[in-house]
Amino acid sequence: MRRSEERGSFVTDTKTKNTPVIWEKLPAVILTAFFCCTLWGSASPSIKIGYQLFGIGADDTPSRILFAGIRFAIAGLMVLAAGSAAAGRPLVPKRTSWRYVAALALCQTIIQYIFFYMGLAHTSGVRGSIVNAAGTFFSIFLSVFAFRFEKLTRNKVIGSILGFVGVAIIVSGGQGLAAAAEGSFSLQGEGALLLAAFSSALAGCLIKRFSQREDPVTLSGWQFLLGGLVMTALGYAAGGRLHPGSSLCIPLILYMGFISAGAYTFWGILLKYNPVSRVSVLGFINPVMGVLLSALFLHEGTEAFHGITILALLLVCLGIYVVNRQPKPAAEKV
Repeated sequence: MRRSEERGSFVTDTKTKNTPVIWEKLPAVILTAFFCCTLWGSASPSIKIGYQLFGIGADDTPSRILFAGIRFAIAGLMVLAAGSAAAGRPLVPKRTSWRYVAALALCQTIIQYIFFYMGLAHTSGVRGSIVNAAGTFFSIFLSVFAFRFEKLTRNKVIGSILGFVGVAIIVSGGQGLAAAAEGSFSLQGEGALLLAAFSSALAGCLIKRFSQREDPVTLSGWQFLLGGLVMTALGYAAGGRLHPGSSLCIPLILYMGFISAGAYTFWGILLKYNPVSRVSVLGFINPVMGVLLSALFLHEGTEAFHGITILALLLVCLGIYVVNRQPKPAAEKV
């Protein structure tokens, strides 16, 4: 869930009397956004490192689902524990809200991450980080045409075109769409990642609608937990097994749970105390950190700093910036 619209953020509509002014200061906004995007950017390399540490092969789909399920069950418990502590009471959905939890668990966790984990098993962390940014642009079209949350503007059209061109460049290796169809584009790799990005965008729109009826923290925590438990059960029933081969396995999977719980929480705090446009424009940091961290931890520096990758990354980041750029108000007439 990127996202008040895109990451399932924990946003409330009103400020409390004890508003922590620090969250409204620009340096705090930038540093917190950088922290969140660094967490999200570390997801791709963390998943691929996890495949190695837990002995999960590229074609071992049940074990990948089991691995993802445990991660998100942990994330759900973290979110619910933190949210309950902050609220001073256990966070439990209303009886009528369980259908919302189920819908979000299906889109945000189960479908999105089955395809995301599949895609990362068949492509590089660098490519995965850039292709995943397509979710920002899918969110725009779903929000405009399917859910009618907002109107289509010139900036959204131009930004989306720039972003999709960047994604097309990276999946085709710079050789155009024909080359992508001939082999640079993999349905199990980049294709699965695009489906994951679309599912994430759909979940973002759903939580925006559902949060009008239920606390978004409660929705997010329970959908993580429910989705994680379903994926864990499916993966185990299908024969998935994890084979920890290092003392780093437990810290890694706990960190991966924190990626989701921590990033969503702090991004939501920013969105609570700042205009959405001021925060969401900083989302361009996400694919940048994904590429840099993949280069650092997965030794993909050659691909990360290739001219084609840099061009695709610049186009995606520029597209995100243009989409979120607010037009200057017209001068008042006197």
